[in-house]
Amino acid sequence: MKTNPEHLSAQDTEMDIFNQVEAIFQFATEAILITNDKGVIIRSNPSAERLFRYTQHELTGSSVEMLIPARYKHSHEAHREHYNKNSHPRAMGTGYDVFGKTKEGTEFPVEVSLSPFSNSQGRFVIAFIVDISLRKSAEDQMKAYQSELEKEVEERTMILKEAIHKLEQIKEELDRSLKRERELNSMKSRFISIASHEFRTPLATVLSSLSLVEKYADLNEDEKRNKHITRIKSSIRNLTDILNDFLSLNKLEEGKVMVSPDEFDVNKVVEKVVPDIQGIAKTGQKIESVFAAPETIVELDAKLVQNILINLLSNAIKFSPEDSTITVSVQTSGGRLILKVGDQGIGIPDSDKKHMFERFFRSSNAGEIQGTGLGLSIVLHYVNLMKGNISFESKENEGTTFIVDLPMKIK
Repeated sequence: MKTNPEHLSAQDTEMDIFNQVEAIFQFATEAILITNDKGVIIRSNPSAERLFRYTQHELTGSSVEMLIPARYKHSHEAHREHYNKNSHPRAMGTGYDVFGKTKEGTEFPVEVSLSPFSNSQGRFVIAFIVDISLRKSAEDQMKAYQSELEKEVEERTMILKEAIHKLEQIKEELDRSLKRERELNSMKSRFISIASHEFRTPLATVLSSLSLVEKYADLNEDEKRNKHITRIKSSIRNLTDILNDFLSLNKLEEGKVMVSPDEFDVNKVVEKVVPDIQGIAKTGQKIESVFAAPETIVELDAKLVQNILINLLSNAIKFSPEDSTITVSVQTSGGRLILKVGDQGIGIPDSDKKHMFERFFRSSNAGEIQGTGLGLSIVLHYVNLMKGNISFESKENEGTTFIVDLPMKIK
């Protein structure tokens, strides 16, 4: 005969609920432990017994600390006491890993949830325990894979960076080569232009003067003949200067000019150069030498110093009018040799000053004054070879002074 649920007594209902709870406790797949406020195990379900490899008899009455590794025992007791003071349902081990230990001593990671309750017999805690070994293993494998992936990405990134760096180097080399090629093409064009102009004028002068020399020789007009012989010599000298400029620049750019330092008196070099240069000066031009001391002993390359003076003095003569004074001075300051060559010539326009040491550059006010535009570029090379500096001060139509600053000794 079936029983009507409405006719069940309160006692029967309570018993039915108890049986259901007991069934959940006994057949739950999660390990369940019930402990008192002292951490003593009161009950355990079969899943807990299987997980920790203890019998129910061995677990009941034992301290819960026997189920965790010994190194965590002290901290677990402290956590348990703190939890008892403020007990509420929560997960255990938030922020750190929690481990269990079997009867044989095998450790394994666990996830624990705590739920406190009280009854007439006292305060208790239900612990739900899950073995998360598989999950932790998967997480560890994922971390290892991620680490390996990051390492591989880093290595690939490094390879890519190196490849990009090499490509940038190749690009820079190509850019330099293209720039050099453009410069060479520009130099060729300028050379052809300058050569056609600078060579044509003196050669035409030589040819015309030669024919006149022959004519005046027949007429016994020595004065006119000598005048044209002087013109021929001047034209040949101009051609020689032009060729020397091109040859000097070529040697410098190919690294064929070597510095050979030796001890010498700069004053004597000036005294030797000035009379030679005076021979090509214009009518009435005068070159004055100023020495700060009777001797100026240095250890440099005497030939390069001489070439610097010749170039600067030749420029001063070209760009200065007749009956003007050109000054070359020698002095020392702070262990440095200071050479100055000043003139009273046409000066340099402000817009041209930044280009003065560039190859083939000629000042915009140079007009028909002969020159290749290489002299100052060559001087700059010589100065750099001796680890010095060159600068100038100039005002248009008033003159220019070039200042060469060299060490007293090349180390």
